[in-house]
Amino acid sequence: MNYLELQDWTFPIPIAYGPGRLKEISQFCIAVGMKSPLIVTDKGSRHLPFIDEVQHYLSQANLNCAVYSNISPNPRDDEILEGKVYFKDAGHDGVVAIGGGSAMDGGKAISLVANNDVDLWAFEYEQDQPELNASTAFAPLITIPTTAGTGAETESTAMITDTTKKMKWCIWHAKHKPAFTILDPSLTLNLPANLTAWTGVDALVHAIEAYCVPGFNPLCDGLALEAMTLINACLPVAFSEPNNLEARGGMLAGSCLAGVAFLKGLGAVHALSHMIGAEFDTQHGLTNAIILPAVLRHNAVSISEKIAPMSHAMGLQDTSFDTFYSHICNLLDTVGIPKTLLDIGVPENCVNRIAKKAMQDSAAATNPCVLTELDLRNILAGSLTIGR
Repeated sequence: MNYLELQDWTFPIPIAYGPGRLKEISQFCIAVGMKSPLIVTDKGSRHLPFIDEVQHYLSQANLNCAVYSNISPNPRDDEILEGKVYFKDAGHDGVVAIGGGSAMDGGKAISLVANNDVDLWAFEYEQDQPELNASTAFAPLITIPTTAGTGAETESTAMITDTTKKMKWCIWHAKHKPAFTILDPSLTLNLPANLTAWTGVDALVHAIEAYCVPGFNPLCDGLALEAMTLINACLPVAFSEPNNLEARGGMLAGSCLAGVAFLKGLGAVHALSHMIGAEFDTQHGLTNAIILPAVLRHNAVSISEKIAPMSHAMGLQDTSFDTFYSHICNLLDTVGIPKTLLDIGVPENCVNRIAKKAMQDSAAATNPCVLTELDLRNILAGSLTIGR
């Protein structure tokens, strides 16, 4: 495959793929009627070169832009509401979300609430959706991921921390979609090795959990398997050769496919990771990576029919669970993922509390086998002390 060739894809939204596509940002803004876009990014990305690049391209096209960057690694409800006020007070008319997963979630959430007076939590995934005039209710949105992990660029879903309950919730609206996304692998070249690993395994977890969700959805299943193929081949190369643009391109495409695939659902990894991140502010992809082995062990019987297709997608000849599991663990070792949650500062005394919260996460409901609170306690205990 030629990962350096420029491509325009139309599914599931218009996607501009290829090195250097960021320079087209002003064209996309103008196409959706933006004259004063608000660039939304996370605190860690605010002073990275791509922010200056976006501002430069927008200014060249006489688009009046500003930057809002008060977005934490696990975006908070108060930050989203502050961003809404900033958007309205400065008269912005659209959002350009650029950065990692937190920037994507922050930008999407601000776009979701900027043009309406609906309470943020009324958009929670499990709630009945507010009735809105979609043509005016949401600020136009363009997404530009700079990590190959979250896959959040083609949907409106955003994980936001409820600062009162210290829980993460998914907010969205079915009629709120990004107008365009730009997948420019050159933006990921300077990603540090640890973030390359953490975000890359995040994408792999998305693909594995989505594929293992019960139910007939060949569209999502096909995307998940192709994502596994791309990530398995490209992640070790991107990790060891950070300037390998082809590997970066393969990872960005794989991440995007996995992000579309998990519209089918996720599982216990995310149910636990969301609540750990909300309480302890851990990096999401890293948390997913550490929890994955314990969840695979727990789900082994329920995913027995899924192992052979996943093994083939990842280039394995032996399609037993043990070989697949060992391959995943070896990949985690290769990219330097710590063994346990204790290694990243999650305390042992959180097990009961986190498991109780995780049962309320929508991802728990689509796990391959029915989960109980005891199951989640056992998985979490294993992730804290045994790992892989």
